[in-house]
Amino acid sequence: MKVLYFAWVRERVGKASEEIDLPADVVTVADLVTHLIGLGEGYAHAFENRTVIRAALDQVHVKPEAPLAGAREIAFFPPMTGG
Repeated sequence: MKVLYFAWVRERVGKASEEIDLPADVVTVADLVTHLIGLGEGYAHAFENRTVIRAALDQVHVKPEAPLAGAREIAFFPPMTGG
């Protein structure tokens, strides 16, 4: 699955995107976040406050309990403000 990181999530992870082979036990967005946190300090720092991170599967905003099945891309980003 292609994983995209935006704004300060990207800065903390240290990359804009990557391809990840999902383990069998990673079936929801929340599961993926848990998996990413286990990959290292930058990921742990980026996702330390899960409640503020937003996610989109194939460019559609989703909640943490959303299933990953069938999705090709997930994007993580902090809350945005408009103006």
